[in-house]
Order: sequence, then C-alpha cells, then structure tokens
Amino acid sequence: MKSKLFLLLLLTCFYAFGQDYRSTIAQAEQLYNIKNYAKSTSKYKEAFTIEQKNSNDYYNAACSAALSGKKDLAFEWLNQALKNGWTNLQHMKSDTDLKTLHTDKKWDKLIAAIQQEIDKGAVGIDKPLQAELIAIYNDDQTIRQHYMTALKEFGNQSKQADSIAKIMGYKDSINLIKVKDILDKRGWVGPNKVGAQANMTLFLVIQHSDLETQQKYLPMMREAVKNKNAQSSALALLEDRVALGEGKKQIYGSQIGYDSKTTKNYVLPLEDPDNVDHRREEVGLGPISEYVKTWDIVWNVEEYKLMLSEIEKQKKKTN
Repeated sequence: MKSKLFLLLLLTCFYAFGQDYRSTIAQAEQLYNIKNYAKSTSKYKEAFTIEQKNSNDYYNAACSAALSGKKDLAFEWLNQALKNGWTNLQHMKSDTDLKTLHTDKKWDKLIAAIQQEIDKGAVGIDKPLQAELIAIYNDDQTIRQHYMTALKEFGNQSKQADSIAKIMGYKDSINLIKVKDILDKRGWVGPNKVGAQANMTLFLVIQHSDLETQQKYLPMMREAVKNKNAQSSALALLEDRVALGEGKKQIYGSQIGYDSKTTKNYVLPLEDPDNVDHRREEVGLGPISEYVKTWDIVWNVEEYKLMLSEIEKQKKKTN
C-alpha cells in the first residue's frame, strides 16, 4: 500500500507541477496583452524556474523582455527558443516587438544561427509546398489581425469590422480550395516535410472552414496527431468546433460566444465543466480561467453550471 500511495502522490505532484507552469505562462501572456511588459517578463521568469523546454514560450517571453527594455534577457530567451527548436526566422524578422534588438550585434549572430538550423533541417523539405503554405498562412493571419484591430477600435457590430469580415470570408474561401487540394493529394503533411509554420497552416485553414469540411478532415487530423504531424492542442480546437457544429457540447472550452444584448462574451456549451482543466492539460492547453481572460471573462465553474441551460438555449437561437 505504501508504494502505491507514494506513486499516486508523485503523479499528483507532477500534474500540479505542469498545471503551475501553464498557469504562470497564461498569466504572463495576459499581462503582455494588457501591455504590462515588465510584469509579464517577471511572470515568464517565474515560469522558467519550473520548466525550460517550450520554444514558443521562450520566444513570447523574449518579446515581453524586449518591450520592457531588457535586451540581454530578450536575447537569452531567443537563444533558448532556438535551442528548443524555434526557427521561424521570417516571423522573427518582421515582429515589431523585437525592433529594439535589430541594432544590437547579437541580432545578426542570432539570425545567422537560426538560418544555420534552418539549413540543417532543410533536408527532405518540400520547399515549393512550404512556400505555398507559408503564403497562405500570412494571408490567413494578416486579415485576422486587421479584423481584431477593427473589433477593438470600433466594436463587434461596427461597419468597419463587418467590412473586414466579408474580405476575410472571401480570402478564406480561396485558401480553403488550395489547402483541400493539398490534403486530398498529399495528406496531412508534417513539419518534417514543410516546417512547423507551413504545417500549422493546414489546421488554421480547416479550422476556419464550414462544418462539412471540418467533419471531413477531422479524422485525418486525428491520425496526423498520432503520427506527430499535427499538434494535439490544435486538434482540441477543431474537436470543439465540430462538436458545437453538430449540436453537441464542446470538450475543451476553446470556443467563445458573444451576446449582442449584454455585449459580453461567454464560453459556449461545455461538457463536464468541473474537469475541463484536466482535459486541457492532457492536450497541452493552459487553465480555462486564464484562457478566457482574453475575452474579459471571469471563470467561475459553479456560476457557469447554473447558466449552462440558458447558454444552450442561446446557442440554439443563433444556429
């Protein structure tokens, strides 16, 4: 009994340990979003005393450090991102968060080091396909950045946001034709064939598509996750979208609704709210309480459960 109890305690400690890291990272991201870069940097420091292996977290931390004037720390974290596999050089060069680093001698050395890693990993990369997918990625993300800016500046129901949404819909339809052709001919191409950014494009475009298309490619993405050709955290978002589209409850709480009457956001119908963080942790997502802060939602599971029937009614009205 003692050995079994010890194992249980050990597993519980490891789970809490992982949760603590993701929770701290989520807090750092939230502080970045409200432009409190100094506190965001401190939170990232705190997180990295727990875990030191996520390249995206190191990169985002470097952005906060650069914006708070801590150039040496920013370079340190960018190098850690590189050591952990971060090689999105095109994004780094165009990222305005890092603009203050460009005149430093360390910048050119870092660029050269990343390029060297890219060249090493280029063996077996389908460069024409990679270039096509990265172009689609930039098209997909740029219009969404414009849309989010319009939402913040003019509001959810504004003419400006509506106009950009129409352009976004048109671009999505063109990009979907291209991505469907790739998936049908080549399958869910992994990062070993096109690189991480180009690989993520496949998910993004399918995520933004209609329900029938999502249903068609969901099994393909599930298989891709098993083969390490797609991320489980990305799959979770697609699982939620399909579930809601089919009239079911979402599993991971990734999908957010908007009530035009109250002008407030809310978590769309969620299965078993008490255990959502356990499910999110399994696929590499942080706590829902931190995730929903982006939409100014304060997560209270007991209140949510009381409101759930009303939220389900609201969703049926909008379908």
